[in-house]
Amino acid sequence: MSESPNSLAATTLPPKSIVREYVETIVVCVIFLIFARSFVFMQSKIPTGSMEDTLLVGDYIMVNRFLFGGPDGGTIPFLGQRPIERGDVIVFRFPRDPDTDYVKRVIGLPGETVEVTGDGRAYVDGRAIPEDYVQPEYFTRSHGQAYGPRTLGPDEFFTLGDHRNNSRDSRYWGIVPRSLIKGRAFFIWYSYKEDRNDHQRTGSQRLQSMAKKVLFFPTRTRWDRIFSIVH
Repeated sequence: MSESPNSLAATTLPPKSIVREYVETIVVCVIFLIFARSFVFMQSKIPTGSMEDTLLVGDYIMVNRFLFGGPDGGTIPFLGQRPIERGDVIVFRFPRDPDTDYVKRVIGLPGETVEVTGDGRAYVDGRAIPEDYVQPEYFTRSHGQAYGPRTLGPDEFFTLGDHRNNSRDSRYWGIVPRSLIKGRAFFIWYSYKEDRNDHQRTGSQRLQSMAKKVLFFPTRTRWDRIFSIVH
């Protein structure tokens, strides 16, 4: 009496070893993480106060790299993608140094005419835009850096920091090309009350800073900001 093909396959295929199963699982996880890191999410740290009070020094944010589609601006709506909108807090490569990431808020969109007065208030197509995210004291009291009016090109975006009198932004170094925009900051996954110059420390000072973060983790963590949404 002959055996069926299915029974022969069952008897001839050796069972997977536990080690092999672990290795395969790890490989799949690594591939997924690499894919997610490259195309879906990334994390970034806020080193300066230019986006206060929306983002504070020591905030660690998650960035959605998938939301805005590809660098050419093409989006697929049924996958949840959409064009960049005014008010989005974005992470982008600094135009003057593409190896450095910046975090700012989108104020001007392609085709719009943007102007910023000396006190830091923004106008688009001749109209003041509502900026509830800027604290009144963060507008400059004295004459600051004015900009424009300038009409943006097809793939140009104008950005500003929420702490208007403490931000080096598009007023100083110009527009952000669409190709340099990485994604939208969407939530804070961790926040630590650290010194404003912490990101400039190197060598032994950097090691001391890391040790302090471990030592003061319970008391200097901003627990109320963890998992808060970025608006």
